[in-house]
Amino acid sequence: MSDIDIARAAKALPINEIGAKLGIPQSHLIPYGHTKAKVSNEFLEEIADRPNGRLILVTAMNPTPFGEGKTTTTVGLADALNRAGKKAALCIREPSLGPCFGMKGGAAGGGYSQVVPMEEINLHFTGDFHAVTSAHNLLSAMLDNHIHWGNALDIDIRRIVWRRVIDINDRALRQIVCNLGGVANGYPREAGFDISVASEVMAILCLASDPLDLQERLGRIVVAYRTDKTPVYCRDLKADGAMAVLLQQAMQPNLVQTLEHTPAFVHGGPFANIAHGCNSVIATKAALKTADYVVTEAGFGADLGAEKFLNIKCQQSFLNPDAAVVVATVRALKFNAGVEKDALSQPNTDAVQKGCENLGRHVENLQAFNVPVVVAINYFAGDTPEELEAVVQYAKTYGVKAVVATHWADGGQGAEDLAHLVLSAISETPQPTQTTYRHDDSLFEKIEAIATRIYRADEVLADTKIRQQLKSWETEGYGHLPVCIAKTQYSFTTDPERRGAPLHHSLAVRDVHLSAGAGFIVVVCGNIMRMPGLPQQPAAETIRLTETGLIEGLF
Repeated sequence: MSDIDIARAAKALPINEIGAKLGIPQSHLIPYGHTKAKVSNEFLEEIADRPNGRLILVTAMNPTPFGEGKTTTTVGLADALNRAGKKAALCIREPSLGPCFGMKGGAAGGGYSQVVPMEEINLHFTGDFHAVTSAHNLLSAMLDNHIHWGNALDIDIRRIVWRRVIDINDRALRQIVCNLGGVANGYPREAGFDISVASEVMAILCLASDPLDLQERLGRIVVAYRTDKTPVYCRDLKADGAMAVLLQQAMQPNLVQTLEHTPAFVHGGPFANIAHGCNSVIATKAALKTADYVVTEAGFGADLGAEKFLNIKCQQSFLNPDAAVVVATVRALKFNAGVEKDALSQPNTDAVQKGCENLGRHVENLQAFNVPVVVAINYFAGDTPEELEAVVQYAKTYGVKAVVATHWADGGQGAEDLAHLVLSAISETPQPTQTTYRHDDSLFEKIEAIATRIYRADEVLADTKIRQQLKSWETEGYGHLPVCIAKTQYSFTTDPERRGAPLHHSLAVRDVHLSAGAGFIVVVCGNIMRMPGLPQQPAAETIRLTETGLIEGLF
């Protein structure tokens, strides 16, 4: 059966029964139908002083364009931990409509390791993304309206840095001219759109600790600069309060379940190749206060998602992962060895061994963070015993254990060996993680640290304008912020075609953006776009309603 058929055949429990597994009273669940709910702010406040459970991060090697089952592994591992008698929950991001209608399809797991209701999660869910989009664009509207009605803040329309957003891949909106049509429509200017998951509002939603912190962070957003080059903040436009109101419900974490009825928090959804790639802090903490073991994921490969999880999310929220799982697949290893897409299904142990260099680089990087590491080999039909054994043996060279997991086909039962391996890797006493750079390093030094220590680049290339902008932000008091690298997910370099574990390359910085509310500097590298485009044959072409009203082609 297809993923969607498996999801439809599942018998989901009423959401109050899922909440009860975590000790969440029905009175603190805000239902959105029978199988999904938001958890109230009042309950989150009640549990704030409870001790945390143990946090397990699921990350991956550099993927193929088809995805390698990181979310599927996260779900399967959480199910397996429950099968092992542990009180476990999982935390993942909400899917964006961009890849859903673009190339990747849905993002709720797959096979017998899924979160449900799958169709609703992949589409409008509880409306969080719409709330983010609306709050973001409200600020855009209030900015242009302020300029139209006299511009009391003396905003230089040439120095507006706040772009609009939409949750659809639309390359035609990357660069636009707005306010055309005469005096009544405002002052014409260049502008553009990013995808909603790249919005600073999305990052703020995912990093804020509570509603008050949310509004304070929204107020800190820098939207433009005056003619004297001083910053204009969201709070200067008096937009922060209304934005917080729009985000009030979106701020509350969403609770759903896996096919095996494991509680799942699905909340927030920044991409890791253009944003910080983690689910919300508030959802992760809710899970840690109500479960003994929490499995969470970070987007794309460990060079992106895991790095940002450890250097940004954990540092801002004082979280500390107890173990990291690196997901590898035989086909991704072959891909990183240079095998083309149409040949990935053919047995090739030599290519697997060569591709393991990519896996080893990620393992080594995670070990530098002082996090115990295990490798999960996500099994695909056609993987040979020789190929799988090659991965197991390679992992041993880094002092870590690798295990084959069949959770896609077998659900939690197929990840039981992985669960036991993870439990054995977790220390009785949590070990503090290390960061890639120091808090007081300069912004450029922080970029260099990631480039050289994570990507193994020889140097960072940045023109004088970018270097001066970084120094200017340091002068303004932003030098303490971490950096969030935006680059291709397919390579350690900025070139998606350079696979494996390349050396002797440069990190070319194309642009930098200040996200003062989120609390990081976005560093755009190579040809990465904050507004993706649709492929030649987008997934949307095959998505439709059947005569009986069922959704077809979603995944």
